[in-house]
Amino acid sequence: QVQLVESGGGLVQPGGSLRLSCAASGIISVINAMGWYRQAPGKQRELVATITSDDTTNYADSVKGRFTISRDNAKNTVYLQMNSLKPEDTAVYYCNAESVVAGYHEWWGQGTQITVSS
Repeated sequence: QVQLVESGGGLVQPGGSLRLSCAASGIISVINAMGWYRQAPGKQRELVATITSDDTTNYADSVKGRFTISRDNAKNTVYLQMNSLKPEDTAVYYCNAESVVAGYHEWWGQGTQITVSS
């Protein structure tokens, strides 16, 4: 099993920045990729950014150039640096981990609220 704990959410003004953290624990050696997803009220959960075990990154078009995903293997932590935030970035942000070891598995964090408003 893998446990994910997010932190760093909150209220920020448009144009501001925030950094989310996701600390993984448990059998982290099986993780092949981690990422961030978000879900706004009344909308489906959508991919924000992912990073694989070989540091390949992928971003939603809506956040390219503004958000950066990175990881610190020594701390078993993945980060999402969010700059130039817009009101439409308001959502609950979820950390995700995936594994293809012995079949497909995924785990989710509890979510952290990001509100972009003046």
